[in-house]
Amino acid sequence: MLRYIAARTGGALAVLAAITLFVAFGVRLTGDPAVAQFEGGTPPSAEDIARIQRALGTNRPFLTQYGAFVADALRGNLGTSFRSGQPVVALIAERTPATLALATGGMVVALLAAFPLGTYAATHRNALADVLIRVGSLLGLSFPNFWLGIMLILIVAVRLRWLPPSGYSGPESLILPSVTLGIVLASTLVRLVRASLLDTLGQPYVRTARAKGLRERVVIGRHALRNALLPVVTFVGLQFGALLGGIVILETVYAWPGIGQLAVSAVVTRDYPVVQGIVVVLACGVILINLLVDISYGLLNPRVRVGV
Repeated sequence: MLRYIAARTGGALAVLAAITLFVAFGVRLTGDPAVAQFEGGTPPSAEDIARIQRALGTNRPFLTQYGAFVADALRGNLGTSFRSGQPVVALIAERTPATLALATGGMVVALLAAFPLGTYAATHRNALADVLIRVGSLLGLSFPNFWLGIMLILIVAVRLRWLPPSGYSGPESLILPSVTLGIVLASTLVRLVRASLLDTLGQPYVRTARAKGLRERVVIGRHALRNALLPVVTFVGLQFGALLGGIVILETVYAWPGIGQLAVSAVVTRDYPVVQGIVVVLACGVILINLLVDISYGLLNPRVRVGV
């Protein structure tokens, strides 16, 4: 098992190194931050731009800048924002709770909806309820989350005035963005729970449990659903990582004060340290979650460790 964990950890670190290199290179293609500081004002002279580039350190070769960033990051220092002059770590730490709250809220909504609906659809295969649940999940997958978010704002917040439309004014502000995230995720999760449970219900040990005269509730809960959770756990772990990475658009729609909104403003102003710092933090979160999923997968099913 230790060899399996070491192999997965080595792969995760290699992925993280590749991501930081790609982002550090890509963000420099968006433009010069020294020029961006003069946008909307008097055109700068070449001397002004050169002076700011020296102050920001962007006049150095790319590999030198990247090496300095990695060395600082290993010491827990993600640099200083070009625009605000604040440490990037402090900026991210200030916004992280809001993003985690939104991602967790979306995941909770998805799990609360997906498991009952997926289980009910699998145990009532081809019944009217099964068809309606499948059609509903397909509709949920078809709607982009930004469109769904805008519709919920217009109907629930603007027309009915039940909840605040955007920003953070209390715990109730979390409901609409969480529901938006949760609906999209639950649409996929319902189908996965249904398919996995249907496959498990056809296994010999489930038929044996029924032949023993066990109640259907016990057969489903103790034997079938438990064994059907393996692919679902993997999917949930992967999707939680995807939520952290893809939450940027939704935070913009709801003016949610999280990392996504900070990332958008940093890209617009070409604030390299902030963009790189956010990507590193999000990548670490996604990679760590996937690593934990891989390890839990190896613990749940020893066959996946074979050949590592």
